[in-house]
Amino acid sequence: MLRRRAMVAGITTAIAALALAATPAAAAPADPAAQADSLAQAAAAKPPPGVISAMQRDLGLNAEQAATRLLNEGRASRTEPTLRKKIKGDFAGSWLTGKTGTLVVATVDPADTATITKAGAQAKVVQRSLRDLTKVKEGLDAAAEHASVEAPVWYVDVQSNSVVVLAQDTAAGDAFVAASGVDTSAVRVVKSDEQPKAYNDVRGGDAYYIGPYRCSVGFSVTRGSTPGFVTAGHCGDVGNTTQGFNRVAQGTFEGSSFPGNDYAWVSVNSQWTPRGVVNGYSAGEIAVAGSQEQIEGASVCRSGSTTQWRCGTIQQRNTSVTYPEGTITGVTRTSACAEGGDSGGSYISGNQAQGVTSGGSGNCSVGGTTYFQPVNEILSVYGLTLVTNTGNPPPQGCANYQNQYNGSLTANQNVYQPTGGSYTTTVSGTHAACLDGPAGVDFDLYLQRLNGNTWTTVATSNSPNPDETISYNGAPGTYRYRVHAYSGSGTYTLGINRP
Repeated sequence: MLRRRAMVAGITTAIAALALAATPAAAAPADPAAQADSLAQAAAAKPPPGVISAMQRDLGLNAEQAATRLLNEGRASRTEPTLRKKIKGDFAGSWLTGKTGTLVVATVDPADTATITKAGAQAKVVQRSLRDLTKVKEGLDAAAEHASVEAPVWYVDVQSNSVVVLAQDTAAGDAFVAASGVDTSAVRVVKSDEQPKAYNDVRGGDAYYIGPYRCSVGFSVTRGSTPGFVTAGHCGDVGNTTQGFNRVAQGTFEGSSFPGNDYAWVSVNSQWTPRGVVNGYSAGEIAVAGSQEQIEGASVCRSGSTTQWRCGTIQQRNTSVTYPEGTITGVTRTSACAEGGDSGGSYISGNQAQGVTSGGSGNCSVGGTTYFQPVNEILSVYGLTLVTNTGNPPPQGCANYQNQYNGSLTANQNVYQPTGGSYTTTVSGTHAACLDGPAGVDFDLYLQRLNGNTWTTVATSNSPNPDETISYNGAPGTYRYRVHAYSGSGTYTLGINRP
């Protein structure tokens, strides 16, 4: 432990020494360019935690090389755009080379070398400009229908002053280039073992398939290092394989219990990444922060691939229900509606996972009753860990919402939206809102409905944070949002989706 502390202290000292060596002892620079360089040095002098050690591990650097590289990268981010503008159409690309990140700038005109070296970069004279290479690459893009999995990747490689096609089978790469009609002298076909594939997210409420049948994801989980998700037991038996919402191979049922219980968990392959969110459809993504059980009477919303985002209240816990296949015990009864295909989907109250959809009666046209299998029991039975998402804020400006309203608040002030008024809907459906406030404040959000001459609050989001979300399934009527500054002042953005 003492040795590790000494090593960390030595690294910190080395970084500080480099920063001091690179920073003049005079007063702060007056011109913007020098200020930018000073800021780059400051950022490199105190990099975010873990950066130096990660660079040592992954880039094969020592601590001093990593610190120097950060300084050089900061300078290059300012120098390169300036040189690009100066040499204009002659510019042929730029890159960092060596362990400490020396800036190299390429040009097609030897006369530019003096300008490049004067700025502190290395100059390289090449045959083709970046504009020329980009046109060749665009020609390949236009011929993408002729590409194949044997030649799956192509890009502009400024270091070799060419466009590169990576191919497992070079003949396939040559055929692709020939079919595109581009200048073949500017293209290099390079043999490669790369086999790119898309990576997909696992989210609560998304569809997945078991052969011809469709169910919904409950919540993302892990067991040790194995990722997966929980869902309903009646959706599949142990050993059944699944496909994701896009019909891409996804995973395998590792455990399943039905009837008696109605729960299961599915492990997923490397193409799928479990995330601690629920697909709220019209409400956007809902972060999952934990699995604290709510009490009877609390609001609860569910997500599923058929009826999407629906809300109700928790009515009774520890319920037994008999389906044609047998009796299920220990489920929770709710007033949220669901339909076929929603099975296995998420129930969440606020940001706390509650359970997965088991079954019910009725539908979302006339209303109904549903039952969910509590998620904590599933986690306990299979030794699973719930994947949570407590650190990610909502989208900046709530950009995914239909309507956006901007404003400002001072402490203890109320503002009503939209635009100081209200809106009227003639259909039932989900009212969803996202409040995005500045760091350090506590802004709250309330949805109100007009009853006669009185405004009644029907949904509340009042965490001690600057950001809030609301999703409420309401009847036709007139509604408005109250934005309240519990503490702090600043600007905000409110995003609204209406039925």
